[in-house]
Amino acid sequence: MLKVLLTGANGFLGQYINDHLIEKGYVVETIGRGVGNSISCDLSLQGPQLSDCPDLVIHCAGKAHFIPKSENEKKEFFDINVIGTKNLLNSLEQMPTRLKSFVFISSVAVYGKDEGSEINEETPLLANDPYGLSKIQAEHLILSWCKRKGVICTILRLPLLVGVNPPGNLGAMINGINRGYYFDVAGGRARKSVVLAEDVAMILPQVARIGGVYNLTDRYHPSFSELSSNIARQLGKKQPLNLPMWITKLMAKFGDFLGKYAPINSKKLDKITSDLTFDDQNAVNAFNWNPKPVLKGLKIN
Repeated sequence: MLKVLLTGANGFLGQYINDHLIEKGYVVETIGRGVGNSISCDLSLQGPQLSDCPDLVIHCAGKAHFIPKSENEKKEFFDINVIGTKNLLNSLEQMPTRLKSFVFISSVAVYGKDEGSEINEETPLLANDPYGLSKIQAEHLILSWCKRKGVICTILRLPLLVGVNPPGNLGAMINGINRGYYFDVAGGRARKSVVLAEDVAMILPQVARIGGVYNLTDRYHPSFSELSSNIARQLGKKQPLNLPMWITKLMAKFGDFLGKYAPINSKKLDKITSDLTFDDQNAVNAFNWNPKPVLKGLKIN
């Protein structure tokens, strides 16, 4: 049985990964600040005390994406995503036996794109926000360390994650539809890449043996309208109303006047009305990536 060291097991994706590995008979040791971890450790402050070297490390811990409102909040991205990664690697460096594989859960945010279609792994990493920059720096640290140590390295760049009671923007959409204050904008035609957390968890043991850098999506890229219709149906609600573009443009102009904390402004409007999809053909070619379409796998409890 492979021994797996998993960081971020208490997070949204980490829970799926932990459950899947245990179900498949792997010996899983978890690192985190929360209750129930095998090793209690704040990676942003120090490296973990490891008793022996695992066969596989899955580094899922990280500061989730949000818009920072202060310099301290910006710094947290680098403390957790970069310094935390460095501390983990330093602890692994002390092990007498060699690690076989390292998987890092990264993000499509590294590309720094607000719009575009079928963006692939060869696209330059141009993120300039704290979250995207911290993920880029973490990727570079891991790639360099693994190359130096002869460790199989896998980096997975993920879009919006979908699962039971998801956090972030999808969770906000579900809550808005449930309470009746969500509206599709300009027909909700913009398509976004998404992926089911369970599909990512299931593929990890296989991709860890191969290595490489991969985007992962559900390969369909649903529109906002398709997602909102699916969610409304599951909640027993009516199809959300649509706000015409001319109305949202007026609201956005007013938001420009109010400042960056307005619910909507021209920049936010451009973002939610533009396609942003990613190409994962490399994953199909390398390990037969065959995910479930999110519209079929999305379940709301």
